[in-house]
Amino acid sequence: MNGYLNESNFTMVEEGFTTRDLLENLLMELCQASDQQAFFVADLGDVVKKHLHFLKALPRVKPYFPVRCNGSEGVIRLLAELGAGFACTSKAEIARVQGIGVPADRIFYSSPCKQVAHIKYAASRGVQLMTFDNEVELSKVARSHPHARVLLGVAADSSPSAHPNMAFGSTLKSCRQLLEAAKEQAVEVVGISFHLGSCGLEPQAFARSVATAQLAFEMGTELGYRMRLLDIGGGFPGTEDTGARFEEIAAVINSALDLYFPDGCGVEIVARPGRYYVTSAFTLAASITAMEEVPAEQPGSDGRWDGGTGPLLVGLRAGGGEGRPLVHPPALRPLLCPLQRPCPDQPSHSSTLRGPPADAEDRIADGLELPRLQVGDWLIFEDMGAYTVTTSSSSLGGCPQPQITYAMSRVAWKAVQLFQGKPPQTEDDRESVCAPLSCGWEMAETLCVTPVFAPASII
Repeated sequence: MNGYLNESNFTMVEEGFTTRDLLENLLMELCQASDQQAFFVADLGDVVKKHLHFLKALPRVKPYFPVRCNGSEGVIRLLAELGAGFACTSKAEIARVQGIGVPADRIFYSSPCKQVAHIKYAASRGVQLMTFDNEVELSKVARSHPHARVLLGVAADSSPSAHPNMAFGSTLKSCRQLLEAAKEQAVEVVGISFHLGSCGLEPQAFARSVATAQLAFEMGTELGYRMRLLDIGGGFPGTEDTGARFEEIAAVINSALDLYFPDGCGVEIVARPGRYYVTSAFTLAASITAMEEVPAEQPGSDGRWDGGTGPLLVGLRAGGGEGRPLVHPPALRPLLCPLQRPCPDQPSHSSTLRGPPADAEDRIADGLELPRLQVGDWLIFEDMGAYTVTTSSSSLGGCPQPQITYAMSRVAWKAVQLFQGKPPQTEDDRESVCAPLSCGWEMAETLCVTPVFAPASII
């Protein structure tokens, strides 16, 4: 074992003990003894499953987890234990990862827009790999980190179906000019990077982006660079209810890599799966701190008139006082269900969930059919692992960060040990490791696999 994660970092649960069971136990114990108003339960076994599935589906691709997606200590420790790298976008994220002992050669400073002070910090900490996509960023790197190894960021997908928020990355037309500028400033370019994002892109966008990257590789090689690294970014779904399943995307990526960067060509492939790893692993429990009945004939805050029975306006937040809303996942509509199971004949009401009642703009979700609830009741938000936990452990605008309880099934823990080359101690252990894992999920595949990704420097 690498020593990043041990049994003191999580609650060990047996097979069949679900996240829901743990939530209910915590509510009884935690909330009676404190004024806790929100907390997460994180199933680390789900992250183990995702990691092994990623390595099996994309055997040539090394995952670098974007810390910005979920900076919780349990996730970082587990992925470090499993040998993953980390994509950091700030000094704080680099410090967080190195604080548990992750070496610099497993860290990628992936921010497309970097502060000079953060570049200098990365240099002082031995982090060499970073990106640029314009001359301003190139000049900052050249002045502040002379030993950097950089990837040229290219615009991911120029097709009409591309997501409109893909603002970063140089055009293919600008690549040669930027590569020549890097040569003049003695900056070592080692490869190409692109990032599609995870907003419902269709799989062929990856194929087009890999093809574009290959053209940029040729430009770099012509200018004398030793081009040896391709970063295919993120864009992998975290749940199954998306437009394209992970398996479909993986199949397209594998085909594109075989065509444009065949095995044995000397190019190493990395990716930055974020939502994929953590979305389904985290469940949030949050209490209702305020509520208001809105008459049916009144217009909503968006100016539209609500029909039917009056909606229930619910306030959700962590702790008292003012601050940012606790539940505000970007581009995702969480699955909600009351922790208290309503009577079958209890009518539902059209409900709106918001953050602090004083802020009318903190809209979380509209048009939800929920039973009549009271202040102090609890709601469960599933699939809440992506962009809901920050790197800092300090409070946000007066709202304390929700407590996180990490859990892992005994079988998942044994799988982590097996993955690191530690053989099961007994015959029973060997049999249980080859059984499906469950702690909030079930997996049909077994984990009798040989590790395919050992930590290695990509510089």
